[in-house]
Amino acid sequence: MSTRRGTALVTGASSGIGAAYAGRLASHGWDTVLVARRARRLDDLARRLRGTTGTAVETFVADLSEPDDLARVARRAAGDDIGFLLNNAGINGYGPFAALEPELMAKVLHVNVLALTALARAAVPGMLERGHGTLVNVASQLAFAGALPPHPLPERAVYGGTKGYVVTFTRTLAAELAGTPLRVQVLCPGLTATEFHRSRGDEPVPERDRSVHEDGGMPVDRVVDASLAALDTGEVVCVPGLGDPAPVDALAEAELAIRTAARRGGN
Repeated sequence: MSTRRGTALVTGASSGIGAAYAGRLASHGWDTVLVARRARRLDDLARRLRGTTGTAVETFVADLSEPDDLARVARRAAGDDIGFLLNNAGINGYGPFAALEPELMAKVLHVNVLALTALARAAVPGMLERGHGTLVNVASQLAFAGALPPHPLPERAVYGGTKGYVVTFTRTLAAELAGTPLRVQVLCPGLTATEFHRSRGDEPVPERDRSVHEDGGMPVDRVVDASLAALDTGEVVCVPGLGDPAPVDALAEAELAIRTAARRGGN
């Protein structure tokens, strides 16, 4: 095992990308703080990581849509040992917007936007003070699918909107922090072989055994591989499976062109 690197806090750690990422970080010598709603899943993962890597593992059973739980996790994220924050927790709330339950809509916004932002705000100042740190916010390729109709894509107005926020927030924060020692990334996976689509997010998938939704998708280890490789090369926007970064560069160029043309038109 590698030399201890500090502590990584991982939300949405009970399955999927979060569990795989936590395992990879622990194998590289990171102690971990695992955050999710499912206590038994967290206990299983913590036991495995302690046994296979010898690292220290803490578990926080928390629903990040609940203010008290979020405040408790934010206090831990502000700890002076936190060197890596993976904001992976997210729920989808898929369905027609006009029929979306207000309670579920609020939950999607609280977890995907408010909690992610609050935890980043809790962790970043200490990272800056210590002169090192990594922030990875998990978005989705659906952040780039606003104009596309549903079928075969899901009905996703709120979910897609929240992930668009994550992309813009992370890119803007990365620009603000350019020149500091911090590494900042937004990870935008496409369809991934996880449980994510087996629940709308109002309740977690109940079974203790891991499972994958029927549509398959990219293996989670490949998503983690892509993220870690992009961190090494300093890429802010990581889209697993995208071999050529030209489309991401073209997006930034199109944004600049829009702003420039609008300024000219307003003169």
